[in-house]
Amino acid sequence: MCAALRQAARAARLGEVPVGAVVVYQGEIIGRGCNAPIARRDPSAHAEMLALRQAARKLGNYRLPGCELYVTLEPCIMCAGAMLHARLARIVYATPDPKTGAAGSVIDPFADHRLNHHAQIVGGLLMDEAAAQLKAFFAERRVLQKAQRAND
Repeated sequence: MCAALRQAARAARLGEVPVGAVVVYQGEIIGRGCNAPIARRDPSAHAEMLALRQAARKLGNYRLPGCELYVTLEPCIMCAGAMLHARLARIVYATPDPKTGAAGSVIDPFADHRLNHHAQIVGGLLMDEAAAQLKAFFAERRVLQKAQRAND
């Protein structure tokens, strides 16, 4: 999760919402990603999606059995769907997302018995650190927006 937190810090430095993700296979990081939808002008450029793409290229397969994904924020439905299709063994997230979380906070496709793949879900690993990154980012954004309004 520490590597995912570093990716989240990278996203914040780039002006993106600070979410980071890594994919681990047999103890080795094989995919890394930080949020980049603004920079890439791509709504699918979430940290998890970028990490999954890199891991798939590394393994030479769109399926990632035996892999674990660590992410600093509970995945959204788009990312959860990609994780299910990738056949990840385990997803570990730091902090829940009460607005768009798709690993139990709002919805939970991972628990839907009608789907043919199920991954182990673990939440709360380094939750305080990830939440602090997000809070600091949005607090700074609010200050900048207030200053911009004052200058308009």
